[in-house]
Amino acid sequence: MKFHIVPFGCQMNRSDAERIRTVLSGMGYTECEDENDPDVAVKGLIACSVRQKAIDRVYGRIRNWNQAKIHKPCLTFITGCVLPADRDKFLKMFDLIFPIDQLTDLPDMIRQYGVPTPGSMSHNHSLGDEIPDEGREDSETAAPEVIPFTIGAPEVGMPGREEARERIEEFWKVRPSYGSVTEAFVPIQNGCDKFCTFCAVPYTRGREVSRPSKDILSEIRNLIDGGCKSVTLLGQNVNSYGLDKDGGELSFPQLMREVGEIGRQTGAEFWTYFTSPHPRDITTDLLEVMSEYPVLANWIHLPLQSGDDKVLLRMNRNHSMARYRAVVNDIRRLLPDASIFTDIIVGFTGETEDQFEATASAMREFRYDMAYIAQYSPRPGARSARWDDDVPKEEKERRFRYLSQLMQEISTPLNSARVGRVMRVLVTSEDRKSGYYSGYTEGRIPVRMAAEGLRIGEFADVEIVAARPLSIEGRAAAGITAGDVR
Repeated sequence: MKFHIVPFGCQMNRSDAERIRTVLSGMGYTECEDENDPDVAVKGLIACSVRQKAIDRVYGRIRNWNQAKIHKPCLTFITGCVLPADRDKFLKMFDLIFPIDQLTDLPDMIRQYGVPTPGSMSHNHSLGDEIPDEGREDSETAAPEVIPFTIGAPEVGMPGREEARERIEEFWKVRPSYGSVTEAFVPIQNGCDKFCTFCAVPYTRGREVSRPSKDILSEIRNLIDGGCKSVTLLGQNVNSYGLDKDGGELSFPQLMREVGEIGRQTGAEFWTYFTSPHPRDITTDLLEVMSEYPVLANWIHLPLQSGDDKVLLRMNRNHSMARYRAVVNDIRRLLPDASIFTDIIVGFTGETEDQFEATASAMREFRYDMAYIAQYSPRPGARSARWDDDVPKEEKERRFRYLSQLMQEISTPLNSARVGRVMRVLVTSEDRKSGYYSGYTEGRIPVRMAAEGLRIGEFADVEIVAARPLSIEGRAAAGITAGDVR
């Protein structure tokens, strides 16, 4: 019997999927990439509530799955970031719905639902003691209660921080089934305390909770010892790591220093990334630590969202453009070779043409290597959902197209300047073009490379021979190393 999982949205959801795989594999199921395979008995979705488009994809997928049930029964579940308004609808469409921090109860939920399982938990060796077998006290009683979040003020209807900590730390104890031996996601934090008015994450993932640093560092060391080449630290606001423990945990710069020391002690070559930080919490201490250790990659994802102070105020971003500009200047000064990625929202409630132009002007000023641009869509429960969505859809699309074109105009000369250089590249997969591999630079610039002389899963010195607006092309360098120019 098999299972199939579909994670939507962010890297955190992809990381969560790795722990779900562990739990289902421990029950005896085998993962299957084909959701239409007749032996698939369990199908699961990991939802993203950041934008309506992601939720629309959930509705489309579950409709197909429920239609297929007519011919082949299976159990369906959904977890991840699910808003109460969507949850009420999903209850009628999915067999099971549960918060991700209740993952360790999933085996009981499946057994209580009555789905035959190919094995028991008693023989499982990959979960340790985190998921009890059928001998647990409540195995003969009702299925574990699923507790949804209720929309309201930050503290209303949401688990307290300590309750949230207890639940998520049990989830973190489940060892992930990594999707790659080369690249890995390591969660360091869950939840968010920022309450941006456009965002529903605090209502789906709860308050900020930091994972114990000893567990994070142990996982990273094990990954590096196993040959991992790229580690991404995950959190809704990674650079506020440790603040929820009132001095009882490392700060984010201190955590990064410890990761850097793993590189120094092992002598291993790997790149460490983190996403996403908040401009309010970026400090020069962090940037100085990054400049000290080669394994801390020269790459920062720094969300802009808007280039206008009044829009930032309505978004409750709690920083000004002057503060954002100071952070970028610090990055350019302390990490001159770093690439900077960003997130931008167009068409936020009340955004005028002049305010949109301020965002375009900020893009030109900061010259991002990449910008992820989204059209604003109200999220039920987020504060801005109570306001009129007063920018017409056609205008949002125009602004989206304008910034997308501007991003290409900005990145083209940046990538053209890389032609002729030899750059260190992590080769990750076969490219869609026959005879080529794909990978990325330390600054996460996508690279297509002639496959000759290269190996997937390894670093290589690559001579850049061509540039496109959002990527570059190269070939294995002969007799020269990264940093050299032909």
